[in-house]
Amino acid sequence: MRNVNLSKWSLGAIILLAVSCAVNPFTGRNQLALVDSGTVNQLAVEEYAKVKQTSKTLSPATNQNAAMVVRVGSRIAAGITEYYRAKGLDQYLSAMKWEYMLIDEKTVNAWCMPGGKIAVYTGLLPVTLNEDGLAVVMGHEVAHAIAEHGKERMSQGLAQQMGGMALSVALSSKPAETQSLFMSAYGLGSEVGAMLPFSRSSESEADKLGLIYTAVAGYNPSEAIPLWKRMEALSGGQKPPEFLSTHPTEQNRIKELEKQMPAAMELYKASKAGKAVAPKAVVAPKEWKKGG
Repeated sequence: MRNVNLSKWSLGAIILLAVSCAVNPFTGRNQLALVDSGTVNQLAVEEYAKVKQTSKTLSPATNQNAAMVVRVGSRIAAGITEYYRAKGLDQYLSAMKWEYMLIDEKTVNAWCMPGGKIAVYTGLLPVTLNEDGLAVVMGHEVAHAIAEHGKERMSQGLAQQMGGMALSVALSSKPAETQSLFMSAYGLGSEVGAMLPFSRSSESEADKLGLIYTAVAGYNPSEAIPLWKRMEALSGGQKPPEFLSTHPTEQNRIKELEKQMPAAMELYKASKAGKAVAPKAVVAPKEWKKGG
């Protein structure tokens, strides 16, 4: 009887996963979608406010680095909007209510919640070194949000830890567990890497999209190469900084970024020249070269 029940549960889980997939318009990839956008966006607003209240944030009115974070984030947001408007996809960005903050902590980290809620930690700035380097990192994190990688791994967490229940049901029946799941899915917990790491494919996807977002914002995407070399030197063969805990090795990342760089540089040059990106010139994710 137990085997019969287990088989029924397995069949039910397979059916649930099959019908709970959605195509992300920005990547063209099917993703597990037990998390609805409206609920997760509201969670992001609430959790971002909590982080802001409980962290030492620096004001862009009085701190140059905080002003830089806002400046870079604003340019990325504007560039992405124009880029996707040329592709007829800007309507999918209507839920993006961009916010930016610099947190005064030595942690080498940055993240972006759904809806464009971005945080950068001061510990990252000695590694990014300059505005272009910061744009590379922020573009990468925004790419995670737009590709809905957090929603994807939160859905995976709901499937694995809560039997595949929908987010709204989980919030009402297991609020504490669901909040913890959200925090770890979006990079806000100290044990994120062990709990819900991004897959290597998601990281590569964010790298590729991040180069695009850096370029269309008018920042030099080629800064990605020395940036990741500095990250590699920072890890020194030891435990990597939090920002790198679930990422591909820097050497593999650099090889792949070098393959994608010519296309990204074309977008950068067009942006610097003040040229609109025509739909035919837009590089969609599926048009990027596949890694070996």
